[in-house]
Amino acid sequence: MREIHLRKLRPLLLIFALTLPGCFSTQQLVTEKASSLFNEVAISAGRQSDVALVRSGIPAYLMLIDGMIRSYPENPELLLAGAKAYASYASVLEEDEQSRAVYLYERGKQYAVRSLTLVPLFEDAMGKPLDVFQRSLEQTRKTDVPTLFWVGSVWGGWIASSESAEAMADLPWVEALIEKVLQLDPSYYYGSAHLFEAILLSARPEQFGGSLQKANEHFKKAMAYGQGKCLMTDVYYAQYYARQTLDRDLFVSTLKRVLETPAAIEPDLTLANTLAQQKAKRLLDQVNEFF
Repeated sequence: MREIHLRKLRPLLLIFALTLPGCFSTQQLVTEKASSLFNEVAISAGRQSDVALVRSGIPAYLMLIDGMIRSYPENPELLLAGAKAYASYASVLEEDEQSRAVYLYERGKQYAVRSLTLVPLFEDAMGKPLDVFQRSLEQTRKTDVPTLFWVGSVWGGWIASSESAEAMADLPWVEALIEKVLQLDPSYYYGSAHLFEAILLSARPEQFGGSLQKANEHFKKAMAYGQGKCLMTDVYYAQYYARQTLDRDLFVSTLKRVLETPAAIEPDLTLANTLAQQKAKRLLDQVNEFF
């Protein structure tokens, strides 16, 4: 029990260890150190294969970030770190905890949208018609890709988890963000913008713009950029493409390849790949229901 408490407190102990030797004289110095620390903690969590450990440790991390954001509510880096943390926690919850996941994704979305509002290009575009938002996007550059991608990713996670009419109304803004990432840097984060497009095209009926052929093209591009290191791409390929095309052999072979690949093939994706393998096992257990 004492070990669990120490694990939960580790992020707090780390930040105190970093801040005690020096004296922060400005808000900028505090927030820069905090943002750097949060990124390092996120990387550390991503390299974990023990999902239960991450589940137990993230809540303390979230409270720490919330506290920092309350102190510095106008810092876009802290807000984006908070958005990613809440979305990450939602993604590691058990399947029977999805009601909690909706709340967590919504909290992450709120932080993400606030962070984008503080970017000069978007300060007058949020809450406006889509064409106003798109005009701001037209002025972004490759250096803006991380912000555009993570805001779009967290925002999209909220839409997917909520499935409400209010959430679906936001989808064009998320699509605009991801499409801009594809224009500026399609390779970013293992080609995840292509994965987003692939899932969207797979899930939509043809009369609303869906296309399994185009989805397959985006899946292949995401796989090429991921170089076999991002196993969730393959899981979604089986779930959204192979299943819908009724290709049982492709479905099974793709998921078996996921299970045969070491989760730590890409150290920073160890946690995500572990979750991908768990999902692959569940899908394989249902193969006779799908085909």
